[in-house]
This record gives sequence, structure tokens and C-alpha cells, in this order.
Amino acid sequence: MDRPVYNAELPERLASRIGRVHLRQRLGIEEVYEAKVFGQGRNLLHLENLESLDVVLRGLLKLTFLFRRGQANAREIRVRENTFALPNLPRQFDGMRLLHITDLHLDMADDIPETLIAAVTGLAFDACVLTGDYRAATFGDHEACLAALARVRPHLGERVYGVLGNHDSIRMVPGIEELDISLLMNEFALVERDGEAIYIAGVDDAHYFRADNLEKAADAIPEEAVSILLSHTPEIYKNALHASFDVMLCGHTHGGQICLPGGIPLTVNANCRRRVCRGAWNYHGLQGYTSAGSGACIVDVRFNCPPEVVVHTLVRA
Repeated sequence: MDRPVYNAELPERLASRIGRVHLRQRLGIEEVYEAKVFGQGRNLLHLENLESLDVVLRGLLKLTFLFRRGQANAREIRVRENTFALPNLPRQFDGMRLLHITDLHLDMADDIPETLIAAVTGLAFDACVLTGDYRAATFGDHEACLAALARVRPHLGERVYGVLGNHDSIRMVPGIEELDISLLMNEFALVERDGEAIYIAGVDDAHYFRADNLEKAADAIPEEAVSILLSHTPEIYKNALHASFDVMLCGHTHGGQICLPGGIPLTVNANCRRRVCRGAWNYHGLQGYTSAGSGACIVDVRFNCPPEVVVHTLVRA
């Protein structure tokens, strides 16, 4: 097999910022493995890469007369409230509110962007964080996704930070950042208020591409500072604890998307404990939240698992 060639079309500033090795690695994996159903990543099976699966599922749901109900469910986005109590939070950040949106899959259907806009309109928040999966497919064209994201962006406030998910190509980075969204590719951002600061770090996709590098993202963050990790998947929560993060925000699991009554997921598509795969959780002092996401994967339906956006409030413990 020939070695993947560095894509010179990507801006030079991206290579110099994240490192040529990271860029070559990501591009190479996308070229060779992007559409693979078996192998690669943390799971053996990747149903989201199976092109014909959506046709099969749509057909089955239509036969059982559940398809329209599932579509309606997928468009009833709920606003969740969550609080993180942090003992070392600077007073200037007491009450800071972060809007958390994940698994947007904006080009799944024409009305998905408008549904998300309606859900966030009128919400009060200081910054927005996006934890990946902007596009519906896992490979191929991404222009429709970027166009949909451009429609949503004016409703997300002045400061927006994000990371890539397993559905996203690194080729999307320039287009996303042109929308004034700060993508954190194993990097951190300093958020300052009146001489005090907290840190928001983000890692590249850890589920499929396994391009996450916590050491690079966290090494320069002071030990005593409050730090928030954005990761597409919760699967690296143990590593996040050992990297001394205070909070971890993630998605990827969709909360199951299609669940049994009572919200019991059939699958969460994540190689980790189910207790960290939906909602608020705590692991030896690391506080986390895994959002069920605002969109839908493979088929734009949900059952017993409403889509959501989450407003997290930071308070001094």
C-alpha cells in the first residue's frame, strides 16, 4: 500500500499548528479506513459506516408505522440544565454558563438546522462548546454540513469552542474555523475574566481515528487551574482523570438514540461503562456530562431518548 501523501490543499497554518505528523496521520486514516465497517478505532463494528443500513432501518420502521413518530421525536430537542460545583473555581467565573451541543448531524435532513436554532433561541449562556459530529455521513462530501453550520452559527453566541467527532474530516477544519468557531485539536484555550482564568481543552476524535493527545492538550495547563476537557467520546474518561481535568464534556453515544421504554439503550457505540454514556456522572472526582446530542445518526429517528442541548452552570463549591 502506498504511503498517504500530505494534502497540500489544507492551509499551511493547520500543519504548523497541530503538527505535520498529526495531520498526516489523520489524513492517512481517513484515506484508508474512513468507510470501514469492521476494525479501526475502539469498537470492532461501526454500523454508522454501513451505507445501506439507513435504507433497511427506514423500511422496517415504515412497515411498523413508527417512522413518522420517530422523526417527530428526533425534532423535539429538550433543554437540560446541569451544575458543576468546583472548589477551586475563581469567583469571577461563579455562575458561568456553557451551552453544550453535540452530535449535530446537521445535514441529515433539511429541517435539522432550523430545529436546533429554535431550541437554542432565547437561552442565556456565556460561551458555547461543541463536541463533534457535525456531518451525517462518516465520509464523502462535507459542503452541505458546513452550509448548515453557517446557518446555526449566528445563534451560538460570541465565543464558541469545539472538537471534531468520528463523523468529521480534518478537511473540515478550515471551513469550520472560518465561521469563528475555535476548534481545539489537542489544544487548549484560555478564558479570562478580570485577571482570573479557566482553561478549556479539546482533543481530536478518540473513538474512531484515535487521534487524541491529552498530554499535548493539558501539559501547559497549571495544576491548580480549573480545566474543562472537550472530547467527542466519553471513552477516555479514565485518562482525563489522570490528566487532572476537573470537568469532561462529551457526546457520541446519542444516549442510545433508539431505547427501550425507560430509556434503556440497545447500544451506545462506546467501549466504556454505560454509567458514563449518558447524562451527568462522577468518576473519582472528575465530573462529567455525556449529552444525548441534538441530532440523530444513520436514520433521523429517536425512541425513548429525546435529543437535547445542555446548559452547564459552573459554581464555587
